[in-house]
Amino acid sequence: MLAWVSWVTLLAQQVTDAWLHQLPWIFWLVKLLPLLMFLPGMLRDRLRSYIWLCFVCLGYFVVLVERLFAVPGSVLAVVGTVAVVALFNAAMMYVRWRAREIRTAGATQTGSGD
Repeated sequence: MLAWVSWVTLLAQQVTDAWLHQLPWIFWLVKLLPLLMFLPGMLRDRLRSYIWLCFVCLGYFVVLVERLFAVPGSVLAVVGTVAVVALFNAAMMYVRWRAREIRTAGATQTGSGD
């Protein structure tokens, strides 16, 4: 649940940032497409999508930390940074716990057939 809340918060932060700075449509794509690209995989509970989302979060993190240093009082940058850190951690832990759960379920099914 935390991964989804963080993802939506980061997406909303990026939309708000693009809208406030009146960016051209191409910049909207650059800001939003990396996040939206993982939506189908997240909805289908594909661990690979969550793993790659963690890598993409690192790019958002770099940009947002740079924005924090450039504009220290920016509430939008703080919200984005908190959201991206929460998303990275939540997605990483979800992959770990879900993979363990899948592995355990597979071992249980294999063991019960003997």
